[in-house]
Amino acid sequence: MLTIQLLGPPYVERDGVAIRPPRGRKAWALLSYLLLAERPQGRRHLAELLFGDAEDPLGALRWALAELRRALDLPDVLTGDPVRLAFGDRVTVDVHQVVRDDADPAPLLAAGGDLLADMNLSASPAFESWLLVERHRVSARIEARCRQVAVALLAAGQAKEAVGYAARAVARNPLEEGNHELLVRSLAATGDRTAALRQIAVCEDLLRRELGLDASAALREAAAVSTGNPVAPALSGRAAGSSQLDAGRAAIVAGAVDAGLQCLRRAVAEAARCGDAGLQGRALAALGGALVHAVRGRDAEGSIALHEAITLSIRTGDRATAARAYRELGFVEVQAGRRDTAGAWLSKAQDTAETDAEFAALLGLRGMNASDHGDYPAAFGYLNDSVERAVRCEDHRQQAWSLSILARAHLLRAERDQAAAALQRSLDLILKQRWMAFLPWPQTLLAELDLIAGKLDEAGDALEHAWELACQLGDPCWEGMAARGLGLLNATRADYRTATKWQDEAGFRCVRVPDRYQWVHAYALDAAIATAVRQGDRDRAVPLLDTLAQLAAHCDMREFVVRAHLHRWRLGDGAALGSARRLGATIDNPALEELFA
Repeated sequence: MLTIQLLGPPYVERDGVAIRPPRGRKAWALLSYLLLAERPQGRRHLAELLFGDAEDPLGALRWALAELRRALDLPDVLTGDPVRLAFGDRVTVDVHQVVRDDADPAPLLAAGGDLLADMNLSASPAFESWLLVERHRVSARIEARCRQVAVALLAAGQAKEAVGYAARAVARNPLEEGNHELLVRSLAATGDRTAALRQIAVCEDLLRRELGLDASAALREAAAVSTGNPVAPALSGRAAGSSQLDAGRAAIVAGAVDAGLQCLRRAVAEAARCGDAGLQGRALAALGGALVHAVRGRDAEGSIALHEAITLSIRTGDRATAARAYRELGFVEVQAGRRDTAGAWLSKAQDTAETDAEFAALLGLRGMNASDHGDYPAAFGYLNDSVERAVRCEDHRQQAWSLSILARAHLLRAERDQAAAALQRSLDLILKQRWMAFLPWPQTLLAELDLIAGKLDEAGDALEHAWELACQLGDPCWEGMAARGLGLLNATRADYRTATKWQDEAGFRCVRVPDRYQWVHAYALDAAIATAVRQGDRDRAVPLLDTLAQLAAHCDMREFVVRAHLHRWRLGDGAALGSARRLGATIDNPALEELFA
């Protein structure tokens, strides 16, 4: 049995004993590329990618493939055109073992180092670009799995086991406050309050020093609050628990969030006290959903409640509650840019769903995830299906939501008439439903269309209204979108100073809570960089560009990865255009093709 280790310095073991590795960094680079590529790769592409500087690129590729077969002692692999791996069960790869959802999570605790650590191929800039993105993608996937395992263990009452996985998530991404919060919750649940408070202090110092941000209240409260604790004494009996559940749901819908959470916590505690697992599962799902949607910065606590709800709903056969909890966990992962784990939760929701209302909601999220990833054909399929199902079941809010995400995809593809039509339908439904908490999102998108069309006054009025409403709602996503739009408006008016002020405001608003929507942050960064590049302000553009490139790679937002390379090219990096073309070749977006042209 061969084991190929790609995390950290690469090496190969046979039956646990290290063997002579392949000669040359390019052989390792070739093997890694083939192992991590989504599909078999043609020889000409591989030769251009890694051996373009050789006199005979295809000959150099043949030598490298032969060297790999020799080192692995597998003469029948890495043959054909495109090149086939054909390893079968004879070979295990450490990256594959730690990123698969169905794999044993234990190797996550030992997974250290970046992909092909310390390796660089300056003579192959296209491969260097791929490796940079892939390092972030793999690291993000390991981080996401560590979080997922830690939350599941916490929900199952295995806090001591959860600590190790939460600590690995912090080590992978120490500037993500949500990882620290999860570790604090794990430590507090073991009874080690001293360690939990120490971790809070570490996180607060780190965020202040590195990002200039204060930690959220959720971090400090994580050491004390458990999911089911009511704020006030619970009433008695199953009927009281059911009443508290109904009251909590109603309060959340009405916008009385604190009162609603208090009622839902009482419902959870009372259902547990009287041993009603079905009621407890429904109350936990409602509480988890409220924490995820109605309160910023509470995704970690909400996720734990949703995991607990799933366990109980499976035990009691409550299909609808399980489907809702799967979907809400998918929403958390979509917003965080954890594509694979989002897809896994939404697939479970889809396997469990039965009604049009359930399918409309989860397909909307699948469309959002696909759009964020840059997979527009899949996004349009999911979103159109979501809208049709929402119409059938007369779920007007879901219809408005899915139409707005559909419109965004059309806007990003420069299909402006289709975007405007979907946005107008969305806005009509929102106003009829008096759904003011969602209004700023389609407002800012429609204002961007006006801005592109040169209707600056109309765009300004809509953006100012969206900004004021977003600030009243306290929603960082809507605030970031409105501030971004106001920045672009002032840049169009050639008021660079004011544009910069608004774009800085957008950047701050997007990151002021830990459970941010990462796509909005990337969208704001992209606009700010474009403005700085047009103004020739390199000192401002470069650090923003570094942030965007890292964020886009970490969250697998392929289109923003391409846009980051295009920005680098405009700043004078001649090799970046070729990298952008290669990375963008699989993205079906006419707007990108225009940028390349």
